[in-house]
Amino acid sequence: MTGTNSDPNGLHRVLDEHVALPQAAQRLDTRRELWPDEVRIRVEKLNLDAASYHQLERTHTGPDGAPDGAAIRDAVLDIVATRGKMQNPETGSGGMLIGTVEEVGPDATLDLEVGQRVATLVSLTLTPLVIEDGLAAWDGLGEQVPCDGYAVLFGRSIAAVLPDDLEHDLALSVMDVCGAPALTGRVVKQYDAPTVAVIGGGGKSGSLSLAAARQSGAGRTIGVVPTEAEAARLKQSGLADEVVVADALDPLALRTAVSAAGGPADVTVVCVDVPGCEGGAILSTAERGTVIFFSMATSFSAAALGAEGLAADVTMLVGNGYVPGHATYALDLLRSNDGVRELFEGRH
Repeated sequence: MTGTNSDPNGLHRVLDEHVALPQAAQRLDTRRELWPDEVRIRVEKLNLDAASYHQLERTHTGPDGAPDGAAIRDAVLDIVATRGKMQNPETGSGGMLIGTVEEVGPDATLDLEVGQRVATLVSLTLTPLVIEDGLAAWDGLGEQVPCDGYAVLFGRSIAAVLPDDLEHDLALSVMDVCGAPALTGRVVKQYDAPTVAVIGGGGKSGSLSLAAARQSGAGRTIGVVPTEAEAARLKQSGLADEVVVADALDPLALRTAVSAAGGPADVTVVCVDVPGCEGGAILSTAERGTVIFFSMATSFSAAALGAEGLAADVTMLVGNGYVPGHATYALDLLRSNDGVRELFEGRH
């Protein structure tokens, strides 16, 4: 595209009448022609974030109550066609993608080259996206979505070249949640051998966060999972010193389970993709401790008001998905930790 009247944050792609950042915008400009600092990606696969996909799964069911894959696929197509990006209107979240660099603007600063296979490390909620194949290869029954289309990265976007030593779907799963272990490790290092509880410790972000906590000096790690089956898998991985089964939506049950496992925790990491876990996480955390919320299902007003109502002197952090070096850090955790790798590969 001729001219240089673009913004590195993507404001020039916002079609709303009022000024808004791309993530907050109702619709983005998806034209394939690039501004000079942009990069266009030929999309191979979308990875919908867990909160978004599970909301779609719950909303679109067949007569037997099972998820209706065709309806889920149609819903995703409608969202992208309407908004010019993948942003679930209920959860506000999106996911990420992998693809091949198709064109690089002359003023682009992302250090990418045509032909490189990359994963975007910015959310689909702010990435201009066009789907050109109707998602014909996706049955709607999983978070990873085969896709043919294109996406546009802005001057200030983030992307990582896919590693050669890992299967690409595996790398995509890790990069999708790479902000969680990086921030967990940073926070754990601020304490002296803290007790760390990870709610949702058997999931992708949860297992990586447990590995990061231990590597960063945690004195005790507690993995909280919802079922005995998940508990067995997490115990087999060896990632947690204690594994407990508890309903994260029941504040008293969660507090009791964490306390029985050696809590309250100095650091509590919430990786559960359903709403309503805020109170239990706060109750499970020691005074002057830290709660890190990574789930996009978190109600931050519920967290703030809940902590106030409980007179809980805790620091609460929003995991924003970005820490410098987070992708490399998470991939290295996978490479070096057999337990993490087994859990991830079990999901594929």
